[in-house]
Amino acid sequence: MATGPVPVEPDQPTADDDDRRRFTAQGQERKQQLLDGAAELFAERGYADTRVIDIVRRAGAAKGLFYWYFENKEALFRELVEHNRHRLRHTQARAMDADAEPLLRIRQGVEASVAFMSSHAHFFALLEVENLDKQFADVLRLGTEVHAADVAAIVGEGIADGTIRDEDSLLLAYGVVGAVGYYGHFHRTGRIDQPVDELAAFVGRYVVCSLAAEERIARRVLAARLAPVGR
Repeated sequence: MATGPVPVEPDQPTADDDDRRRFTAQGQERKQQLLDGAAELFAERGYADTRVIDIVRRAGAAKGLFYWYFENKEALFRELVEHNRHRLRHTQARAMDADAEPLLRIRQGVEASVAFMSSHAHFFALLEVENLDKQFADVLRLGTEVHAADVAAIVGEGIADGTIRDEDSLLLAYGVVGAVGYYGHFHRTGRIDQPVDELAAFVGRYVVCSLAAEERIARRVLAARLAPVGR
């Protein structure tokens, strides 16, 4: 809960105000409390049925503090989407061995992504529902495009060294992103009844076999032992 006086939002915030909001440790903690509280409520009630007053009550904050950080509920939701996109990218980066060959890095990133989507299933399910009216289509599309661009860069390395088949790198990347997204969706909706570690390993194998330039390359990459997903 916030301690001390709650800042009153000025009519015309200054650059110093923006810096204080963005960079103070206490400010970041309070903002994160609002984001976390909102994420819980969105998962429980949906976006439309969650009010700003509900969010501040869940976070244990004053209503004025909400508007110190966010223009409105939509702005918070958009930032929450961005926040989780960054967390996903961080999870992928941690899972990938920078010294490994491209195809193995892709496998590592894929398995970590499937595990992340499973552990944040309520959030990703919420995105699917809230995107029905296309209100947030732009920010969701941006997340997909960033993910695809990241994968395409690694695919390009693999094409250059001959381990990944020589096709359009972005088209191949869309296939990887699509596999992760759709298998994650099928798992969330109960159409795949399988432990997440087994599903992640399957999607990793599927992607490697789809991308590898030769069977022997796929076998070599799949022979590598990976850390358990979620670790």
